[in-house]
Amino acid sequence: MTVLFALAVTVSCSYSTEAQNRQAATSGGGASNLLESLPASDAVVIVKVKRVINEALPKLLSGNPTKLSEANAQIEQLKSRTGVDLRSLDQIALSMRYTYPSPGITKINSVAIATGTLNAGAIVAAGRIAANGKYQEEKYHGKTIYIFTLAQQIRVFGLIDLKIQDLAVCPLDGNKLALGNLQRVREAIDVGKGRNRSNAELIALASRDPSAIAGFGGNISPAVMENLRITNDAIARDLTAVRQVYGTVGMTDKDLELMLAARTVDPSSAKNLGDTIEGLKQFGALFVNRLPAAKGALARSALGNLKITTQGNELQIRTAVAQAEVVPLMAGL
Repeated sequence: MTVLFALAVTVSCSYSTEAQNRQAATSGGGASNLLESLPASDAVVIVKVKRVINEALPKLLSGNPTKLSEANAQIEQLKSRTGVDLRSLDQIALSMRYTYPSPGITKINSVAIATGTLNAGAIVAAGRIAANGKYQEEKYHGKTIYIFTLAQQIRVFGLIDLKIQDLAVCPLDGNKLALGNLQRVREAIDVGKGRNRSNAELIALASRDPSAIAGFGGNISPAVMENLRITNDAIARDLTAVRQVYGTVGMTDKDLELMLAARTVDPSSAKNLGDTIEGLKQFGALFVNRLPAAKGALARSALGNLKITTQGNELQIRTAVAQAEVVPLMAGL
């Protein structure tokens, strides 16, 4: 819960009711269309990047001009090193595919499809210069894939560290750009040729709330759960019954809202998982007072507003916190 909530706070922002109403008619369809460009996936994510940059960072970092300047500088650094300008993007759809190279190890191979006001030629040219000649070109089904050897640590939004070794970039049809693992970029090209598309159920999960600023849907395989190495037998038993997860991040005019859901093998498993989370909720409340002031206030609100419900084989968790409680935490990072 803590990790997922932190992720929600990072990608969320001051997404007002007016903005929600303005985008509700179009955001869902656009998100679904972009997600359909992804190759076969174990999990998919859609993020409204333009709102994160234009609305999120200015408000959440308003109390710390230095941090806001750092975030803007890092966006420029990402552009200079890879040729990708986050400010030019409207949305990013992310595909994750799990592999298991050895016992106990889960590796995630990803590809992102970005759309927005893109000049694909300029992006590739800038990335080639940034790579100082350390790149290759590969032709694949009529497309050119550029593979840059960056081997760099890049800080995004002044908050998130990314280590990029090799980055494959390929302009797709229209205003789309594929970025990520080379094999997965090839698979994204295949989708454009009418092959390797089988994410209908995950797309429906990730895009079910058209007003959300971010959404995700994922399958949970037994191998993934096995590799998590959960030491608590009761929690491990409950989680091994989960087959899919999905969720959304949204905003009202005052609150940040998070919804997480888990689909289990049967109604009994959903009820057991709900009972376990209720217990963890009570247990977590014991430690809230030990947190620093800003984190403590946020945690108290999240726990106080936490609602756990089950319907059939599905468990849903919803919570909300005031934006006013999120701002001091983000500004102090």
